[in-house]
Amino acid sequence: MELSGRVSYPVVSCTATIQHSGMAKPSPTHAGDPVLISLGQVIRDARSELGLSQEALANESGVDRSYLGGIERGEHNITVINLLRICLCLRISMSELARRAKI
Repeated sequence: MELSGRVSYPVVSCTATIQHSGMAKPSPTHAGDPVLISLGQVIRDARSELGLSQEALANESGVDRSYLGGIERGEHNITVINLLRICLCLRISMSELARRAKI
C-alpha cells in the first residue's frame, strides 16, 4: 500500500437525497463500544506519531474534522472506505491497525 499525495476515490452517482443537519452525531447503538474506542485510540496514536493534527489528517483523508474527532473518541461506527482512507494517510495497513487495536 503506497501513499502518493491526496487519497482519491471514484465518485459514485446516487439519486438519494441527503439531509445534512450539521455535525455528525454519535452512533446511538455503537458509541462507546470497546472495539470502537480501541480503534479510535490507535488512530489517534498513529496520527500523533506522524505529527499530524486532526485537521491535517481529516483534510488529507477526505473526512470531516469533527467526524474524525468522533472516530478517535469511539463515537462513530466508521465505514470500511473511511477507515481505508485514514489508514492510507497514516501509512498503516488496516490489518496492522486492527492488530494494534487488538480486534
